[in-house]
Amino acid sequence: MKRAVTGLMVGTLLATSATFAGNLDTDSQKTNYMIGSDVGNYIKKSGLDFDSDAFMAGVNDAATDKDSQLSQEEIGKLRQALQAKQKEAQEAQRKEMMEKLEADKVKNLDAGKAFMAEKAKDKGIKSTDSGILYEVITQGDGAKPASASATVVVHYTGTLTDGTKFDSSIDRGQPATFALNQVIKGWTEGLQLMNTGSKYRFFIPPELAYGSDARPGSPIGPNSTLIFEVELIEIKQDK
Repeated sequence: MKRAVTGLMVGTLLATSATFAGNLDTDSQKTNYMIGSDVGNYIKKSGLDFDSDAFMAGVNDAATDKDSQLSQEEIGKLRQALQAKQKEAQEAQRKEMMEKLEADKVKNLDAGKAFMAEKAKDKGIKSTDSGILYEVITQGDGAKPASASATVVVHYTGTLTDGTKFDSSIDRGQPATFALNQVIKGWTEGLQLMNTGSKYRFFIPPELAYGSDARPGSPIGPNSTLIFEVELIEIKQDK
């Protein structure tokens, strides 16, 4: 009665959830449900075929101290085979991820260069010797950070060249405070161009951003060109 986990497993979980939804009243019931959920997620992620009858027989036999229907020798061989299969799957997944990472490095670098070349033609765009492009949205008349050791207070929004937003102090409702020598090189250089009260938009090539590193948990891929709209609110410290 075996079926693929993507079919029977999901169906079984949905059916169980619908049947048992109102009965998680005690801590014991909740704990058992949690353990079952953890096991279900493990099976789902492992890609194993799921046989509900065999699974529940194993759970019941072990939980009620019944004799195992498998010998220790069989269990040992099955466990070794399972571990080997999982290791093979992990290695294949890692290889696929590394291949994609290398492909993304080339793709993002080429796309970023093309984007910067076109952006440089736009009216009002200025550039630095290092390769940063920027435009002045609002020009303030306050002081400029005197060095990379300056601590500043800013509001900012960061996007990719396709418009994907990956970070925003404005969305958080709280300005960011940091020393210029603690952030990416593009910020260290770019903010020293700004007077307090200014708002600039910076276009930062990957070598002045995060380079070829992928950002875990972030849409920022390797060799990504980044766009930051930054408002310099205050210079707190400038040694």
